[in-house]
Amino acid sequence: QQGRDQIPAERKAADFRGARQDAHCHDKPVINIVMPRGIFITLEGGEGAGKSTNLAFVRKWLERAGREVVVTREPGGTELGERVRDILLHGRELHISAESEMLLMFAARAEHIARVIRPALDAGKIVLCDRFTDATYAYQGGGRGIPAARIAAIESWVQGDLRPDLTLLFDVPVEAGRRRAGLRSEPDRFEQESNEFFARVHATYLARAASEPGRMRVIDASQSLEKVEQQIGSVLKEVVGGR
Repeated sequence: QQGRDQIPAERKAADFRGARQDAHCHDKPVINIVMPRGIFITLEGGEGAGKSTNLAFVRKWLERAGREVVVTREPGGTELGERVRDILLHGRELHISAESEMLLMFAARAEHIARVIRPALDAGKIVLCDRFTDATYAYQGGGRGIPAARIAAIESWVQGDLRPDLTLLFDVPVEAGRRRAGLRSEPDRFEQESNEFFARVHATYLARAASEPGRMRVIDASQSLEKVEQQIGSVLKEVVGGR
């Protein structure tokens, strides 16, 4: 009888101790540590505008300012994205339609956002990307003639609310840019397009910059490298310096 009576008593004691511990835990304030979101910077421009050269300068500027930088590119940035890049830039024999080209861009972009861009931003890093969706509006929209509204619909579906915080648009006259690009290597699928195509690309970029002057900053890339870097540094100091 005595052994049977002790069991519920022990249980009552344990329950009482547990209740006290629970009450004590509930009294503690809950602290949610939220990492500040990183900064999303993109570089845009037509062929031969000097994006790759100046991307290295931007990266060094940010790292000297003590920022952790993730450098990536579009199309690309992931295994899938790099395969899509190879198709879009070098698949001359495939005769890709404008619509397929755009959808391939966004397929690669969806993977890129999920695997690289959002995780880095959530970790508080700066993402520095060579081209993003502005290029789709310029090349597939302006160049290929796909309506901007159609691109915008897919942009919203794929990206949600993700948009660059800052876009550096490297602007150079079409013919000058094409001469520069022709000195680099054998032309890819896009570089083989006509001057008229690139004139439309150029005009679309400038129209987008005019409609979003806070985000898109036009860099006169026809100037000397030193002066181009001065322009970039001024913008970065203004936009990133205090964040």
